Amino acid sequence: MPELPEVEVVRRGLARWASGRTVASVEVLHPRAVRRHLPGAADFAARIAGSTLDEPRRRGKYLWLPFGDAAVLAHLGMSGQLLVGEADAPPQRHLRVRLAFADDGLDLRFVDQRTFGHLMVCPLVPDPRGGEGGVPDVIAHIAADPFEPVFDDEAFFKALKRKQTGVKRALLDQSLISGVGNIYADEALWRAGLHGERPTARLTGAQSALLLRSVREVMDEALRAGGTSFDSLYVNVNGESGYFERSLNAYGRRDEPCARCGTAILREVFMNRSSYSCPRCQPRPRLVR
Repeated sequence: MPELPEVEVVRRGLARWASGRTVASVEVLHPRAVRRHLPGAADFAARIAGSTLDEPRRRGKYLWLPFGDAAVLAHLGMSGQLLVGEADAPPQRHLRVRLAFADDGLDLRFVDQRTFGHLMVCPLVPDPRGGEGGVPDVIAHIAADPFEPVFDDEAFFKALKRKQTGVKRALLDQSLISGVGNIYADEALWRAGLHGERPTARLTGAQSALLLRSVREVMDEALRAGGTSFDSLYVNVNGESGYFERSLNAYGRRDEPCARCGTAILREVFMNRSSYSCPRCQPRPRLVR
């Protein structure tokens, strides 16, 4: 599933191609793509048609296109793609929603093979995290992401201390920090030399600071590489894949030598998914061995 860097790559593309443009028409070609918009597909299309889109915004893994006091909220799911292209281009096989613009320029298409992603129109509400501008009401409860000016490092460290859980679970907890998924959690933990099962309450201040710095560093590097693409399902708005996969040090590298010490990377089952770490650089805490 796309994480913060991949969603930010898409947001930047939309900022270039969709900001300031007026929507002429909206076609919903598969109702599942707007299933979270409870009034239905016709209402979804009617709410957007005729509106002028503002600068797209993002929080964690969500992005939205504001217009007036509402926004088109997008979650890409496992295979969702927001693509721009020539209006007369043939429809993609898994095209779900299409926005055409009044200037007759490039259109915007939501393509989703597995239909786990979704679009919806929702009202904007004041940001409870203190950020400028509104946020979609349905995601107002999630935490700021580590690249937002309103992200509070000290509050995050204190929250880690209060949690009775492992540090990887904490990184995936969107009420503590948004945008971090399985890939970048493993990469940040490898950089910080911490095992994912280390209890958050036992982290020192220095370890917490190193962990957060590692999260930011790895996601910033991924962003500059266009994100991580393991298949053709994650692409930017021009249909291009990212290449950060080549720089991964832990995730997906089972039995390959650790870049620091040469020990074979270990794969373990974690929350019905895979977790990768170096057993030497990231020793498992004694209490959970």
